[in-house]
Amino acid sequence: MPEHRAEFTYLDRETSWLAFGGRVLQEAEDATVPLFERLFFCGIFSSNLDEYFRVRVASLRTLLRLGKGTKAKLGIDPHRLLHDIHRIVLDQQERYGAIVAGIFDSLSLAGVRRVDEASLHRDHDAWVRRYFEERVRELVTPELLDDERRSPFLRNAAIYLVVELWDRASAALDSWTPVYALVRVPAPELGRFVTLPSRGAGREVMFLDDVIRYNLDSLFPEHEIGRSYAVKLTRDAELYVDDEFEGDLVDAIRKSLKKRETGLPSRFLYDKSTPYAVIHHLHHRLGLEDEDVVLGGRYHNLSDYMGFPRFGRDELSNPEWSPLPHPVLDRVDSVMAAMRERDQVIHTPYQSFGHFVRLLEEAADDPDVEEVWMTVYRVARDSDVLNALIRAAGNGKRVTVFMEVQARFDEESNLVWSDRLGTAGVRTLFSMKGLKVHAKIALIVRREGDARKRYAYVGTGNFNEKTARVYADHGVFTCDERVTLDVEEVFRFLAGEVDEPRTEHLLVAPFTLRKRFNRLIEHEARRASEGEPSGITLKMNALEDRKIIKRLYEASASGVPVEILVRGICRLVPGVPGQSETIRARSILDRYLEHARIYLFLRDGEERMYLSSADWMTRNLSHRVEVALPVYDSDVRAQLRTSLELQLADNRKARWIDGAGTSPYVRSDGPAVRSQEAFRAYLAGLVEPEPGSVGAP
Repeated sequence: MPEHRAEFTYLDRETSWLAFGGRVLQEAEDATVPLFERLFFCGIFSSNLDEYFRVRVASLRTLLRLGKGTKAKLGIDPHRLLHDIHRIVLDQQERYGAIVAGIFDSLSLAGVRRVDEASLHRDHDAWVRRYFEERVRELVTPELLDDERRSPFLRNAAIYLVVELWDRASAALDSWTPVYALVRVPAPELGRFVTLPSRGAGREVMFLDDVIRYNLDSLFPEHEIGRSYAVKLTRDAELYVDDEFEGDLVDAIRKSLKKRETGLPSRFLYDKSTPYAVIHHLHHRLGLEDEDVVLGGRYHNLSDYMGFPRFGRDELSNPEWSPLPHPVLDRVDSVMAAMRERDQVIHTPYQSFGHFVRLLEEAADDPDVEEVWMTVYRVARDSDVLNALIRAAGNGKRVTVFMEVQARFDEESNLVWSDRLGTAGVRTLFSMKGLKVHAKIALIVRREGDARKRYAYVGTGNFNEKTARVYADHGVFTCDERVTLDVEEVFRFLAGEVDEPRTEHLLVAPFTLRKRFNRLIEHEARRASEGEPSGITLKMNALEDRKIIKRLYEASASGVPVEILVRGICRLVPGVPGQSETIRARSILDRYLEHARIYLFLRDGEERMYLSSADWMTRNLSHRVEVALPVYDSDVRAQLRTSLELQLADNRKARWIDGAGTSPYVRSDGPAVRSQEAFRAYLAGLVEPEPGSVGAP
């Protein structure tokens, strides 16, 4: 639904986000994608939608509670927007159900079959009953809904079966009335899928939900068992720590985490076959609003499809892409020595994130290294990165970590790590009022003679070796003092040593980043209006900030050609006469999640390229500490430019962003270009054969 602001048109943020979900569904229904990968995309769609309801829809529900003045004050009609959201989601859920059914039909033909309590073969009866008794029963505590005075409590995002029961002791069948019981499905403890013993060439898998359904007679021996229906309650995930900021922030976060399990409902999902009487009963007993109740399918929490067993069937998955050798870092004994020669860049997951871990481990063991600084937003559960910092502290280095304890859904993990770091002697700094720290930077200070030599890393992705295997990001290693002095200045700001970072080269939000990008856009517009060559190429995850979109519209009106690669939210409407007719926007969805941010300006024929952690969202530009790195090294710039050119040429996995949210595929008559495949081949070509190997001169 387009949203009008003065003379320009902007897409609504919420429905634009849902359009990204539609692109995920495109990938899930693409018959050229291997079946297990299609199922994986179904899991991604479900996971994203759950988070959307926990965060975005929950926020809209909060606006509803603010009263009738919300629309006038904020320019948002929450009632209408929620109506649009539920309409779009319902359509997507119908499409999703058809896609999943088609995938399992195809998997069945390939010898991987999903069975339920009704289709379970009699040969498996004893095994499933024994599995239930030995593994499941102790984790299941049924709750009868027979006391109208007491409302049941549903855990956030947990799956429950609502079971119809009839009392066997009833004397007259005609007078039977059902009672209902809730049974939680203990998927987090056991896993969602149960692999049945093989009965031949094929394999059979059962949802844990259906294992419980098959054994309901064992749970309720005194009742006749009727039908059962899956339900799930999603609760508001926002922490609202701003309201509690007057106290200690870490304590506020710890207290707020507890609210996640008891937060207000944002979505009650139910099986579409559930009778109205059951929904009405639960609607009343759980104190739900009409807007909370959303139609779903037989199964919920289908993000679990990302972990569906694959049985070693490699032909039903993408071919494995092992990390490529790095043309320099794989051939040197010291990462810091390579950095002294010139800037280095890694492109994960095409190349290994282990090169950054190796840098930290080298610093930890180097007797001349005095200090290590790093920001932390999201890390792996058993983080090699933070373990390397603990090792550095143990070896006498002064290690300082800025821990962002407001990283949504990672707050608890970050608090646990902050305790471990503190115990190990690492100085741990925490979030500051009104700002999240989202920058991905690290700094090593080494004593070299009488001088302090600085080694910096600036990246687009988290310091997380797990997500680095699937998120496509870039990271630059540099000793360039123009950059390293600025990185040190940002850390001085984070440590409270200066009120504002004074940087000459690094762009830093919320101080200089927006202003500098505004000037760069304005410069291209001025060149275009003078009839000179101009151009802007932007790659990011989300384009949401109306002020900067307005400047792109104005640049387009001046004739600046603008190419945009945006994975998710895009509030800019491309191709509108008089507004954005020189702007083209596309989104790429493939086996890796496009996560990098690159900003390129023609700048009088001398390109200005920036690598950043910041999307063009209001929160990133104005309410977070972000950095944008000017890319000075010619080799690094050439590699990043190639990645952009290949994505702009992609005619297999790219989709056009349009005002209608339909995301049609980009197609052309030229050779097929699948950008991720092509970029991997390009990077492989940068590695010269070892002397004496096949193909070496």
